[in-house]
Amino acid sequence: MSAGGRSLLAAGGLAAEIDPQGAELRSFRIDGREWLWQGDPAWWAGQAPLLFPVIGRSPGGRARWQGRAFDMPPHGVARQSRFALREVDGRRALLELRDDKATRAHYPFAFHLEVEWRIDEASLAMRVVARNPSATEVLPASIGFHPAFAWPLVPGAAREAHVVRFEKPEPAPIRSIDADGLGHPSGLPTPVDGATLRLDDRLFAADALILDRLASRRAWFGVPGMRGLRVDFPDCPHLGIWTKPGAPYLCIEPWQGFAPGIGDDGDLARRPGIVLVPPGGALERNLVLSPDIVPAA
Repeated sequence: MSAGGRSLLAAGGLAAEIDPQGAELRSFRIDGREWLWQGDPAWWAGQAPLLFPVIGRSPGGRARWQGRAFDMPPHGVARQSRFALREVDGRRALLELRDDKATRAHYPFAFHLEVEWRIDEASLAMRVVARNPSATEVLPASIGFHPAFAWPLVPGAAREAHVVRFEKPEPAPIRSIDADGLGHPSGLPTPVDGATLRLDDRLFAADALILDRLASRRAWFGVPGMRGLRVDFPDCPHLGIWTKPGAPYLCIEPWQGFAPGIGDDGDLARRPGIVLVPPGGALERNLVLSPDIVPAA
């Protein structure tokens, strides 16, 4: 079904709304309660943008490829573009974006970007496929997810009672972001204690936490012992966790790639995590959201 241009998906106690602008998730309700941040320009107007073909900012707002330079918006062009709705049936929505004059002004490549949303009684899944239609040229691309969830997620619970619990221990050093949105070199001590990140606004005083040596492909957000949100990202090797101190949301962001570092020249071929999709090839990344409970201890 669709209403006001949005695709409405529902199954059991789960319901979602998908906007053709950016193929973005605008609502994720579980048993009638909204779990997705609803956006507020006073903090951050976004909700769950799709990041393509880059993640994060580019040095000086410019990207480069084979001697050419072009303006690159933060997180790329997908979130600024209106997708065509190809199929919708109440449990599935398929949307597509193809390169056009507007995208080529910032990303001068032919591409087909396909976004499939599926819902069932247990989960909401997002599948993103970037296809390279060229017969001769590679397609430099990254795919990232940027969903923001209500924090506190559990009504009445303190913000500090919430954690992010990973599938595996995460002892590796992390990165952070500077004031220009570029990455500091990896090597900052991780705030993750074993497999648990205890949430505190002070963690985000400098911006996002970037786990670029990630062992896990699953994380859980909530108050241990109570129903929270499981986030599965089976093929994303990097993860950002972000909010603005005091803001009522937390972003859990699985990525293929991340922002380049200070001093980087913006060359897409050397951008962290970039994939050079071969002619006729495709890059696929997946995200699954589901309610779940983890033990209190």
